[in-house]
Amino acid sequence: MAKYKVCFAVLAFLCVADAGLWAQKTRHYYIQAEDVIWDFAPSNQNLVHGGAIPEPWTNSHVFPMVRYIQYTDASFSTPKPQPSWLGILGPIIRAEVGDEVVVLFRNRAFKAGGNYGMHPHGFRYTKDNEGAHYIPAGAGAEVPPGGQFEYHWFADEDSGPGLGDPSSLVWWYHSHVNEPQETNLGLLGPIIITRRGMARPDGSPRDVNREFVTAFFIFNELNGEEPGLMHSINGYIFGNLRGLEMNNGDKVRWYLLGMGNEVDLHTPHWHGKTVKVGLHRTDVVELLPASMVTADMRADNPGTWMFHCHVADHIEAGMMTTYTIR
Repeated sequence: MAKYKVCFAVLAFLCVADAGLWAQKTRHYYIQAEDVIWDFAPSNQNLVHGGAIPEPWTNSHVFPMVRYIQYTDASFSTPKPQPSWLGILGPIIRAEVGDEVVVLFRNRAFKAGGNYGMHPHGFRYTKDNEGAHYIPAGAGAEVPPGGQFEYHWFADEDSGPGLGDPSSLVWWYHSHVNEPQETNLGLLGPIIITRRGMARPDGSPRDVNREFVTAFFIFNELNGEEPGLMHSINGYIFGNLRGLEMNNGDKVRWYLLGMGNEVDLHTPHWHGKTVKVGLHRTDVVELLPASMVTADMRADNPGTWMFHCHVADHIEAGMMTTYTIR
């Protein structure tokens, strides 16, 4: 009988291993949805062309939002710093293929008063950990104000880079109860999954010197009125996204994200350098809503260069910033 028990145990292990659901490492995140007041242009200046923010946005760039804020542990007492260039985005959730990610999520957005959650792209998950509200819905579909839920997500082989991909890929996470409303509030952030054997201890790809995440999204804050349309990169307009800085010779990985409506058709363009997307060399990338693109750059042309959406209306509305190769 003992022999059969051993055989069943081995068979169960092989089935789990074949599905890619064993955790070579468990990564814990403590993330809270919070009410914030967000300034899309905190300098009050057009930092690309100079001068004040043009009309109709001169005095219309501060709005109530809801953000994902990361904390250091389950006490939710100490916020964890994140790079300034992430802007309105939630924290980067990282995994190496083979890892389990455990997210303790709390909803403390009392002013907004909505039921929120966290729905991941890319990861493998069970129904209860899907974080999306529809019939049938799992236990983690929506978390009421004051509530919390612990999500368990797995980075299996299908979550990570495939043949011809770079060593890491970017995915979205966002609230998915009333998804259009909640992403417009600011409840969205990036997931980065690195190929097995290519990750540093923190999950970042070890063949890259520097990474940047840039999300192109027109936030609609005044029911479609022009002063409330924030043509932003990471929640900033007219060059107020700062910190895209690198050193000469760095291998830089850009993670480009799109979100929004049918007007959110974006074409990010780098001045001064080209990037490699798969086997394709370009300096313009096409983004549709909810799209995700990973691009590699060799930063070998020192200077401060423009980085912007190439859609004409979006340029005029401030969907632009600069990056610097030191």
